[in-house]
Amino acid sequence: MPAALRVFVLFALGYFVSYVYRGVNLGFAPYLTHELGLSAADLGLLTSLYFLGFAGAQLPVGILLDRFGSRRVTAVLILVAATGSVVFGMATSKSGLMLGRLLIGIGLAACLGAAFKALAQWFDFKRLPLLNGLTMAIGGLGGVAMGSPLLWLLSITDWRSICFGLAGFSALVALGIWFGVPKSREVAHEADFKSQLLGSWHVLKSPVFWKVAAFSSMTQGVFYAMQSLWMAPYLRDVSGLAPAQVGSVISVLGVAMMVGSVGFGFLARSLERHGISVRLFSGFGMLLFMLIQGLIMAQVAVPLWLLWAAYGLVGGCGILSYAVLVEHFPIQLIGRVNTSLTLLIFVLIFLCQLGVGSVLSLWPATDRHYPAVAHLVAWGILLGLQVMTAVWYFFPKRKVISLAVYG
Repeated sequence: MPAALRVFVLFALGYFVSYVYRGVNLGFAPYLTHELGLSAADLGLLTSLYFLGFAGAQLPVGILLDRFGSRRVTAVLILVAATGSVVFGMATSKSGLMLGRLLIGIGLAACLGAAFKALAQWFDFKRLPLLNGLTMAIGGLGGVAMGSPLLWLLSITDWRSICFGLAGFSALVALGIWFGVPKSREVAHEADFKSQLLGSWHVLKSPVFWKVAAFSSMTQGVFYAMQSLWMAPYLRDVSGLAPAQVGSVISVLGVAMMVGSVGFGFLARSLERHGISVRLFSGFGMLLFMLIQGLIMAQVAVPLWLLWAAYGLVGGCGILSYAVLVEHFPIQLIGRVNTSLTLLIFVLIFLCQLGVGSVLSLWPATDRHYPAVAHLVAWGILLGLQVMTAVWYFFPKRKVISLAVYG
């Protein structure tokens, strides 16, 4: 297998592992709730600890990626995630589950940023929207697996055994990255820690970074908060679907996300040749994503699976922001640029998941079901926040021009 292709496959597989862990509590939730009597707020906190660990590790991971390279950092950290999966599977209390989930998040913190950094080193930047999209699509297979396939596994074994199986699979992926990724193009910068930290500060104080990142991170925060936890209760409580039907819709969304990740990455660069920038294309894609959320909440007379397929299809448009930002920063900062954006996205996923659970808990639950109005209020708040960041992304025009000059 050619070296560049091997780099793509192995890092995409690492992101697949990350995606599986991200959404596995969709299937585990009823069992965890039954065994430990968790409320919606408890479940939201437990699940979102993955995103908190993931987000909290982003800045040091960005420094490590630029210092030691994607191969070593990713392989070592995935082994931390495997350890967390074992801890989670062995836990007999909420605190044990929380520790395991936190370790999993920390251990997978490098997967996305490392993949995008490795691709930027091995491929021309004009191919990055498509390659980043393909990486997201392979990760999206994890979203497919969290639907009907996970329900099938839970019918033949228990959630603890699945955790141990995931730990073993994670270890194999870590070994594959360590031994299978070539060292020849790994860029390791030997600057001291203070200089590395100043590089992160340079990214975080950049107006270009925030202008691009705010809208995309908000839409991604909402997308993954719903897709990795709250869409299942929404489909159950608001749409009245049975568990098997919920699993099918989740899998449909995962397939649609894969198609969208590849299709929009390819389309973005095609349209750029006709004068439509990736930034503009991504922005309109995120506006379309907001419109689809509104249609789902309004329960319009459209087949439910089609609405959620559209949700998955355009939900990843914000990921194009990684390719947009690559063009504004030097290669030695790309690891920190990627992890800074990932930090923002995962902080917002954590806050959105926790926030939805907190809002739902304001209403009394009946047999662990919440009234439709509770879900609609929670999602309405999230939609309002997206509107605010959309306004910043597109207006005022004069600032957009000055930011382009700055970059």
